[in-house]
Amino acid sequence: MIEYWDRDLPGFGLRVHPSGRRTWFVMFRQRGKQRRVSLGTTRQNTATEARRLARGKLAEVALDGLPSRKTTKSRAKEAPIMREYAERFWTDYAHHWKPSTRQRNRTGIDRDILPTFGDRRVDEITRADISFWRDGFAERTGAFNRTIPILSVMMGYAEKLGYRHPGSNPCRGTPRYKRKRMEHFLSAREYGQLATALNLFEAEHPAVVAAIRLLIYTGARCGEIENLRWEWVQEPRVMLPDSKTGAKIIYLNRQAAEVIASIPDRRATGLAFPSVRDPERPMKLGMHWPEIRNRAALPDVRLHDLRHSFASTAIRDNISLMVIGKLLGHALAETTSRYAHLSDEVIADAAERVSGSIASLIGVGQ
Repeated sequence: MIEYWDRDLPGFGLRVHPSGRRTWFVMFRQRGKQRRVSLGTTRQNTATEARRLARGKLAEVALDGLPSRKTTKSRAKEAPIMREYAERFWTDYAHHWKPSTRQRNRTGIDRDILPTFGDRRVDEITRADISFWRDGFAERTGAFNRTIPILSVMMGYAEKLGYRHPGSNPCRGTPRYKRKRMEHFLSAREYGQLATALNLFEAEHPAVVAAIRLLIYTGARCGEIENLRWEWVQEPRVMLPDSKTGAKIIYLNRQAAEVIASIPDRRATGLAFPSVRDPERPMKLGMHWPEIRNRAALPDVRLHDLRHSFASTAIRDNISLMVIGKLLGHALAETTSRYAHLSDEVIADAAERVSGSIASLIGVGQ
């Protein structure tokens, strides 16, 4: 990373990233601490525009701390620093999240938010600060995409508490990094390879294979099968009291029902797939999946791809997106719409076959 400094305006500069991306910035000292604020990329702002923004920021900093009647009147509450506010936010808000979400979000706050903003006052954080923070995630784009919603919720709640002006959420409009989707839709041949691998693995780990077959036949999430309890099995359904999207019904088709019936130690209550080491805890399919997929010669297939493949097969069987959403337990239609491109492929294939038939008829007629 290379930085170039302006000779005429101290603190103003240009940063050239290894990727070739170039961003304007201004550096200054505020309240005894060194600050750096992003002023956008060279595509967004010319040198003249960036220099004007830098002068404005430096003027704002020069006035910081001076008495201002307008500022005193407009601030409803004295905003705390982020490190203190984070604990208030966590106490008030974290119980709305599921345990796994709480754990992930706490990591995001402690690892990615507080090291940058912990000593800043909640009402001082600007959109320019968020843009500069985003630039630091160039090598960890997934981490930024997971963390920006947390910070956005924190800023929104700060508005409700009166620490920020209404509508001032600095995260609003910040683009997430575009990432290549990792979905892998199993073909008929790949399903055959997986079936062979499961048959070979079944003698060693029958419970693991049964659980994976349930994933294949139901399109359920991995955690829903790992944590499945016998009291939830009410054939021909599984009534989950909670899932990623709340209470959910998993429909047991004939194949899934046969898998359930094949489990030898069925009980009235308790985990359907307990861990061998600790029967009070669920098994972790991810521990066995790498060996299974390698045996199947499918090294790039994830467990979650079984769910995607279930949806893909449903589309090929002309099942509507609305029904697929019900089968998968999607809370929002937008979530199911990610498979719409598959539906387009099916329609395009049908059009190709129809036109081929017509072409044959025309050829016969000639």
